[in-house]
Amino acid sequence: MLNKDTEQLRSEILKLTEKYAEKFLEATTFRAGIDPVPVSGKVLTPEDFKSLVDSSLDGWLTAGRHTVEFERQLAKFVGARSALFVNSGSSANLIALSGLTSQKLGERSLKPGDEVLTVAMGFPTTVNPIIQNGLKPVFVDILLDTLDVNTQMLEEAVSPKTKAIMLAHTLGNPFDLDAVRRICQENNLWLIEDSCDALGSTYRGQRTGSFGDTATLSFYPAHHITTGEGGAVFIKSPLVKKQVESFRDWGRDCYCETGKDNTCAKRFAWKLGDLPEGYDHKYTYSHIGYNLKATDMQAAIGISQLAKVERFIQKRKDNFEYLKARVNSIEGLRVATATEHSEPSWFGFPITIEPSYPVNREDLLRFLDSRKIGTRLVFAGNITKQPGYKNVDFRVVGNLRNTDIVMNRSFWIGVYPGLTNQMLDYAVDSIADFMSGKAR
Repeated sequence: MLNKDTEQLRSEILKLTEKYAEKFLEATTFRAGIDPVPVSGKVLTPEDFKSLVDSSLDGWLTAGRHTVEFERQLAKFVGARSALFVNSGSSANLIALSGLTSQKLGERSLKPGDEVLTVAMGFPTTVNPIIQNGLKPVFVDILLDTLDVNTQMLEEAVSPKTKAIMLAHTLGNPFDLDAVRRICQENNLWLIEDSCDALGSTYRGQRTGSFGDTATLSFYPAHHITTGEGGAVFIKSPLVKKQVESFRDWGRDCYCETGKDNTCAKRFAWKLGDLPEGYDHKYTYSHIGYNLKATDMQAAIGISQLAKVERFIQKRKDNFEYLKARVNSIEGLRVATATEHSEPSWFGFPITIEPSYPVNREDLLRFLDSRKIGTRLVFAGNITKQPGYKNVDFRVVGNLRNTDIVMNRSFWIGVYPGLTNQMLDYAVDSIADFMSGKAR
């Protein structure tokens, strides 16, 4: 318990923190060609600073009360049964799949050599957990209009060895969940839903992250809300949740919250593995796990950010529509479209230069860079051609024609809430100048 003097000091610290943040975050006027147009970024308010400092003053630096509350609010917002806070979206992907390898899941547990269907175009950490768990990735192509999986090819890729599907909602655009879920149900496959770029996206009115057996989010500063570093896993089954949590927490069998002991009331009564009976349950390990927990200070920022998420999502949608109305009039460019039945909470604004149009993408990106306009490629392009995957054992079904087009002709610009219409206009005007030849 804090005494009166300590509580007063804390109150004064938080008031000063708010004043500092107001000064620190003061808006400046955008100067085209001088100030950058970032492709992504964090949007902080004084409340975020206060939440961070308030949490730090607790002196509880690992997962604690803020983590429990953040997980509860996340699960409620997404519409998932439960959520686990972790230290990154990549870690979330790792344990969302690793948890399904647990022998405690019986016959359905994923085993080395089992196949996991995915796409070759995307961020590496959607694919890496498949490889890291000794499973075999099976790559299929995408649709060029949505940049999401070609579900016809996905269905053709199913084999007797196929045990799971792991897919991302590309740049926030939900993949065809009707078709993917049907394939999973008909073939008894796990669905791991990488929703890292899609917080707030919906499919038939239901939020992404709530469809998969496991699903993930990222809270890196580029994403919809931020905790600095951070991510989350959503899980439907309580049995699966225990395994995912175990992989997050060193692989231990114990499921006590941080700072608590003997939740099971039999801490010194278990007999597991070849350990002596009564071996301390807190030091009994059922999996080859990790320590992927985040801090309570990060969770405190997450709670503060989540309070603003609806506004952030709407601003992303507004920025996308603003850009779309302008870019659609530029000859030679194709803008990605929303998947049928979906309403994306866009992570970025994806553009593909028509394959027949005589413009080199790298020349365009260099030009935009010279004007301080941020761009990004659509992540790894065709991951099978990345140097790190040269010796990976994988299977490709059909061809990867559209994946290769994206690798060579696509890029994206920002839609994050910190961008103003003036910034967006400058970006589009610059693209139009280059495409028309005015700037070449």
